[in-house]
Amino acid sequence: LREYITSLFTSKIAIYDGAMGTMIQNYSKRNKLDEEEYRGDRFKDWNCNVKGNNDMLSITQPHVISGIYKEYLEVGGSNLIGTNTFSSTTIAMADYNMEAYAYELNYEGARLARQACDEVTAADPTNPRFVVGAIGPTNRTGSISPSVEDPSARNVTFDELVEAYFEQIVGLMDGGADILMVETIFDTLNAKAALYAVGEYLEFSGLDIPVFVSGTLVDQSGRTLSGQTGEAFYASIRHAKPMCVGLNCALGAVHMIPFVEKLAKVV
Repeated sequence: LREYITSLFTSKIAIYDGAMGTMIQNYSKRNKLDEEEYRGDRFKDWNCNVKGNNDMLSITQPHVISGIYKEYLEVGGSNLIGTNTFSSTTIAMADYNMEAYAYELNYEGARLARQACDEVTAADPTNPRFVVGAIGPTNRTGSISPSVEDPSARNVTFDELVEAYFEQIVGLMDGGADILMVETIFDTLNAKAALYAVGEYLEFSGLDIPVFVSGTLVDQSGRTLSGQTGEAFYASIRHAKPMCVGLNCALGAVHMIPFVEKLAKVV
């Protein structure tokens, strides 16, 4: 796998799918996708509102997520597609009281992507497609205080992040992910926790899984939310030996060009 991806990346422009959230929004413009649809039959009596919890659609509306995967593969021509698991950690799922479903969300998100990739690959074996297990940043930050009155305050610890990420990784790999990507990183400490969890999983499993890392810059200063430039961000995570490092989200493609160029010179 690693050899093939290296060859792919060095011989052509490989395409990785776009955002899942915007595709779900586009679907909802054409089809009914309200609280009832998010809940489905299984969670029809859930104790809080869940509309907006896009990751749970892998369980309650799998045809929607599978359709988006297939559209990216067949219409967009993606070589790699990311799983619908951006918020599938116990930490992020606490907003919906769904911490207990973190493993299942990752498993189902990866399984549906695996199924879509296998079907498209079977139709054209000369162009294999791959599943990238998407590991999001969570909705908490390990290095920044949530309180302006107390700079030392934190609402999550490094160990809590590692534990949450490790469970996510197990679900993604059990579901059939080929690659793991720590993505949309705004806080380098969160990324370090995710990469530590990846390292722990690789050590325990004995597998060789390619790892991608993608940070996000918050404004034209070219810095992450935790204050690092792209070059400094890379220096902070290079010990994990990621197969590739990039940037996503935030500024839009045109404005990100100079920052990607700077990052490319140090990676």
